[in-house]
Amino acid sequence: MASTSTPLTLPVLPLDDEVVLPGMVVPLDLNDADVRAAVEAAQAAARSEPGKPKVLLVPRIDGTYAGTGVLGTVEQVGRLADGDPGALIRGRGRVRIGAGTTGPGAALWVEAVRVDEVVPEPLPGHVGELVKEYKALATAWLRKRGAWQVVDRVQAIDDVSALADNSGYSPFLTTEQKVELLETGDPVARLKLATQQLRDHLAEQDVAETIAKDVQEGVDKQQREFLLRRQLEAVRKELRELNGESEGEESDDYRARVEAADLPEKVREAALKEVDKLERSSDQSPEGSWIRTWLDTVLELPWNERTEDAYDIQGAKAVLDAEHAGLEDVKERITEYLAVRKRRTARGLGVVGGRRGGAVLALVGPPGVGKTSLGESVAHAMGRKFVRVALGGVRDEAEIRGHRRTYVGALPGRIVRAIKEAGSMNPVVLLDEIDKVGSDFRGDPAAALLEVLDPAQNHTFRDHYLEVELDLSDVVFLATANVLEAIPEALLDRMELVRLDGYTEDEKIVIARDHLLPRQLERAGIEEGGVVIDESALRKLAGEYTREAGVRNLERSVARLLRKVAAQHELGERELPFVVGEEDLRGLIGRPHHVPESAQDPAERRTAVPGVATGLAVTGAGGDVLFVEASLADPETGAAGLTLTGQLGDVMKESAQIALSFLRSHGAELELPVADLKDRGVHIHFPAGAVPKDGPSAGVTMTTALASLLSGRLVRTDVAMTGEVSLTGRVLPIGGVKQKLLAAHRAGVTTVVIPKRNEADLDDVPAEVLDKLDVHAVTDVRQVLELALAPATSAASEVPVAA
Repeated sequence: MASTSTPLTLPVLPLDDEVVLPGMVVPLDLNDADVRAAVEAAQAAARSEPGKPKVLLVPRIDGTYAGTGVLGTVEQVGRLADGDPGALIRGRGRVRIGAGTTGPGAALWVEAVRVDEVVPEPLPGHVGELVKEYKALATAWLRKRGAWQVVDRVQAIDDVSALADNSGYSPFLTTEQKVELLETGDPVARLKLATQQLRDHLAEQDVAETIAKDVQEGVDKQQREFLLRRQLEAVRKELRELNGESEGEESDDYRARVEAADLPEKVREAALKEVDKLERSSDQSPEGSWIRTWLDTVLELPWNERTEDAYDIQGAKAVLDAEHAGLEDVKERITEYLAVRKRRTARGLGVVGGRRGGAVLALVGPPGVGKTSLGESVAHAMGRKFVRVALGGVRDEAEIRGHRRTYVGALPGRIVRAIKEAGSMNPVVLLDEIDKVGSDFRGDPAAALLEVLDPAQNHTFRDHYLEVELDLSDVVFLATANVLEAIPEALLDRMELVRLDGYTEDEKIVIARDHLLPRQLERAGIEEGGVVIDESALRKLAGEYTREAGVRNLERSVARLLRKVAAQHELGERELPFVVGEEDLRGLIGRPHHVPESAQDPAERRTAVPGVATGLAVTGAGGDVLFVEASLADPETGAAGLTLTGQLGDVMKESAQIALSFLRSHGAELELPVADLKDRGVHIHFPAGAVPKDGPSAGVTMTTALASLLSGRLVRTDVAMTGEVSLTGRVLPIGGVKQKLLAAHRAGVTTVVIPKRNEADLDDVPAEVLDKLDVHAVTDVRQVLELALAPATSAASEVPVAA
């Protein structure tokens, strides 16, 4: 191969993942910017030169240009078959790409040198044989594809170089193989390469055809075997009937397993019926595989396996206390259950009316209070197996009750699978996130749980897949939920409700010290005692860096603190052991995120202006502090009436109207300028407007905010309130008192106003919280105003208006 010395200056037409060889004619889409730029540049250059426009066709593989290209001429510019603009380009010869240069248009111009390909004349004998072999292989491949019209064209090519380049039309060649053909300058070597590629492809086709033939023969053999077996079975049946013999035992293994298994009587009868069906079915019948799967499932269930309960009541209580701080209600309920079980067993009352003494508890509380981890502790304390069933997002009823066996891929429900996984009939089954169960066209899983969680029915639970009775009366079911209202009423009625309203600050410190810190030390790779966190630092972490009902964010803060210390130790900036004090927190994990209202500057507090009151609410994350803001519009605007903002529900809107009506009718008695309420628009706003809010318990707070606005008296910063208000000014009871008082304690509030009829709920509030709160139980809203409104000052002489 030799190169001419005269260089050509050509615009580059890049071909992404495609290769054009000399002699090929290809249509290219002019919608591609690079193609259009090269063709237009070539046309511009051809105006001053004789001949057709010339371009340089260069393969571009993964953004990299090849070193060899093809000189192409633009034969025609027009429309492609689909109507898009296109150009017909013919490859003329190989060129070696040189340095870049400049030229007209937006295309890339390069210098290129034409490559001369020398073929000896006449052809040597071995080259002639190579030409014949290539034509023979190409003819065989084209005939397989039915391309008879192309065979004559290939046979008519005598030039070695053109014959080798003709393989560029082959669709089975990869881009890399075509590039190799392009860069092989010697025509004989290129023809050898094309011949080898074609030979390899034909060999692969032969193998594929052989495999397809073998598969077809195998299918035919199976069909023949199936027919012969059916005929053989028919002959055997006739022979048995002639000789008076019973049917042969084709499923002796399953019959022996069923008879040897420790199954309840009704389950054994159902299993033997299925064995009879299996014996009558064919080996090729799909029903046989369904029956075998069903029998395997039945035989794997622990029908008579039970673990012995640990009746060491003191030991069980000690286990619960060691693994969970607080949560006294749940611990007492489990202790009561074990005590009753122990006494029933001692008196021989383990089974009464076919039922055993199981339990169904619903643990309802905000995230992070330990509901899920409590299930494992309960199983540990009772000496039982533990299984967790995640129900979040389950929408198919068959997930609970199982699929009918008529469906392909049928499975038993999650309850049966949990029993099978536990290996005993009396495990502790945790139904996690039961309030997140959905429903759609596939049924309502919550309705399917009614029988599972009904102590009066679950001793005869029937799974759609098993279709035999399963005794769940000895199972301890623990269901967890965040929102009580999201659980269907019929399902909630079947469970014993236990509320987990969150932890006090002292309980959080104990949990962090005894549980969270040791666990996070291990995860951070720090030896025990390597980092010690003072109680004051833990208290500040719980009070100012996290504000939650549970301890999940507190654990994240502890983990972040330990990671920071570990990193500083590895960088040589800090020595271990290290004691983290309260003053070290800001330097390690930044400033606090939740500063109590009482700790802020008086001028910066939310209640520093009249018309703002502090209320208490219950959300899905526990109790929280809720501020209510009220303002009066300028009388000149004429915007009279009541405006409510903050994404409020219907009940809360009605509470605002009741509060306004009460002040209008009793304003003179309360010495308030109620005339302003008639002529000026009243606007009540609940901040955090993106969060939906509803419920009647903010009635007292809205009344106080309006009274503060009208009187010009500030609402005391240390006072928070909750309660429903009536048109006569009565303060009516509400729910969630414990959660609200815990939220007030976390927020730094010292005085709380609650309805008188909720006074009994204070028994559920921890003593350490009550000791730090001044709780006032009131019956009338006038008492609330006396407690919450600060004395009038000369500065608060004018009622503020809306901006």
